[in-house]
Amino acid sequence: MEYKADVAKPEWCKPIEEGATVPSITFKTRTRIESDDENPFDWKDITSEDLFKGKRCVVFSLPGAFTPTCSSTHLPGYEKAYDEIKAMGIDEIYCLSVNDAFVMRAWGLSQGLEEDKTVGSLGFSKVKLLPDGAAHFTRGMGMSCIWDSERGFGERSWRYAAVIDDMKVEKLFIEGGKITQNGADDPFEVTDAGTVSSYLSKTGE
Repeated sequence: MEYKADVAKPEWCKPIEEGATVPSITFKTRTRIESDDENPFDWKDITSEDLFKGKRCVVFSLPGAFTPTCSSTHLPGYEKAYDEIKAMGIDEIYCLSVNDAFVMRAWGLSQGLEEDKTVGSLGFSKVKLLPDGAAHFTRGMGMSCIWDSERGFGERSWRYAAVIDDMKVEKLFIEGGKITQNGADDPFEVTDAGTVSSYLSKTGE
């Protein structure tokens, strides 16, 4: 019996253009609450507008928490450069993946990210981890990628980085310049913290 199916619609795989408005979706996050429980968190809906309206932010997206390049280089690079990037006129830096909030938190802890234990926080002090478990933001950005036969991932995000200014894509960096479905390669050349920092330093912000 055949269970494989092409689930991605063409528009989910056509990258958003610079100057366009990012998708308006609701992220299902976990926020810290007043509690002595060993899991002091509760669900909190956060919208794209909450994150990006009236702000200039960096978002970098990757195929998956706990995966090799994402864990060894991509996230650590932004965590290390967090203060430097924020000093260039950036309000916040978000790491997005098609994983749920529980996986993203566990990954952040395993990476040694400093926890923000303030009530209402999203979990970490520097780079904020955004769970896009249902891939709604990823699809809206046109970055949906299927890696089922290649890695057994199913739907994930292609690796990209973006500077978002007041809900609009100011600058977009896409690995390989396009999305490759079920590709054997996972390029990592233009979405690193250094490349984004270089761009920001030239904007004069």
